[in-house]
Amino acid sequence: MSPAFSEALADLPELARAHLLVSGAAVLIGVALGLPLAILSARHRLVRTPVLGLAGLIQTVPALALLALFYPALLILGSATGLAIPALGFLPALVALSLYALLPIVRNGVAALQGVDPAVLEAADGIGMTAGQRLLLVELPLGAPVILAGVRTAAVWTIGAATLATTVGQPSLGNLIFSGLQTENWVRVLVGCAAAAALALIVDGLLALVESGLKRRQRWRIVAGLGALAAALALAFAPMPGAAAGGETVVIGAKNFSEQYILASAIEHRLQAAGYRTERRDNLGSTVAYQALAAGDIDVYVDYGGTLWANILQRTDNPPPEAMRAELTRQLRARDHVLVLGALGFENAYALAMRRDRAEALGVRTLDDLTRTAPRLQFGADLEFLSRPEWRSVQSAYRLNFAGQRSYSPTFLYRAVTDGSADLITAFSSDGRIAALDLVTLADPRRALPSYDALLLVSPRRAGDARFTGALRPLVGAIPVERMRQANLMVDRDADKRTPEEAARWLDPDGR
Repeated sequence: MSPAFSEALADLPELARAHLLVSGAAVLIGVALGLPLAILSARHRLVRTPVLGLAGLIQTVPALALLALFYPALLILGSATGLAIPALGFLPALVALSLYALLPIVRNGVAALQGVDPAVLEAADGIGMTAGQRLLLVELPLGAPVILAGVRTAAVWTIGAATLATTVGQPSLGNLIFSGLQTENWVRVLVGCAAAAALALIVDGLLALVESGLKRRQRWRIVAGLGALAAALALAFAPMPGAAAGGETVVIGAKNFSEQYILASAIEHRLQAAGYRTERRDNLGSTVAYQALAAGDIDVYVDYGGTLWANILQRTDNPPPEAMRAELTRQLRARDHVLVLGALGFENAYALAMRRDRAEALGVRTLDDLTRTAPRLQFGADLEFLSRPEWRSVQSAYRLNFAGQRSYSPTFLYRAVTDGSADLITAFSSDGRIAALDLVTLADPRRALPSYDALLLVSPRRAGDARFTGALRPLVGAIPVERMRQANLMVDRDADKRTPEEAARWLDPDGR
């Protein structure tokens, strides 16, 4: 068995449990909300039109966007009410997925109740049944197979959409898929996809058993299907063995690329050596990660000076690195009580990169040179760049007009430039693939792009914890860019691929 497969299988039980927990709870809430709404909608046209319309509208919103929207929404709600609402992890995923499950439950429920034979309803009225008795004894039993078909659809949709919950800090089988995509570890991707598909098929099969039992009036099918589902949910809600072990738990955040996984692992090793229990929240977006830190939903993560400067402080000027670090340290502490523990010793700056042969053929060395050739070139950017202030700054400084531009995940971004799908890409100065793929980064003579020192950030509730900061302080200034590039290349390259944990131990051998 390959090490990659063994590692994926080791992560699978906890991730599958978390996945089943959030998706199962969402479907239960969807049923609890959707069935009463279906009953009201079937009875009253004035209710039916807006309810079905709203449920349909929710379904048109991409699941990833719906999940992302609930993180800031819960932060605002907590701030407005003064309540300690956990805005990262389980709650935003649960709310979004519950809404996502509503449409098939409500729509099938309405169809089932409206599809009952009028003659049967007339007979029920004729023998003196009340409206409630007719509903419980006639309409719901007759409509149950159609209603359950909607629940089956909702369950399959929700289990699939739950893979995206990792973007708001909820562990799921999506952790395997996202981390595998970013590190080109296709074994993790396949294990995650196969496990999510298997989970959806098993749940759908058990619900189908219940549905057939209702149709055939066979109680054993109903009991067997519901019993198996109840047992699975009980296992999902039960804590994993060892979950109650002693020690204080800290939460480590990471964005969605290899360097972040490596640095989060290095932080984790240091904290575990100091006696802390750790949890990870990987694959967070830039803004979500910082908001989560400021709110105390995560305790520590690494961010970059230019990102914080432009996205968090909304600054458009471009001071020298030392001045930027000092101002960030002061303002983040004053505004959000976030501690900038220090710079790790390297910069991961945005740059625009081309294949060396292509750049030489076009005579392009700087972004000024690029201005005249841009109309003939295809530009590939990472998923965030085209919406970031840095891109607006580059456009303002150089007025670049490309023949076309597309966004890629970091994994496929480098493949795009090597296979010719893109002539120019956004790259990162600490990425080992720049040298490995013989790419050249274009000079920025007008200094449109700020510096991007890697900064270790600590949440307000940990900022005054001397033991916590003391465990992490040896990382400050200890990682030169050459070493970070090599660690990144260990994870990203195809030959002799290492895991982020292995690269982290190589990067910081004293953190064991």
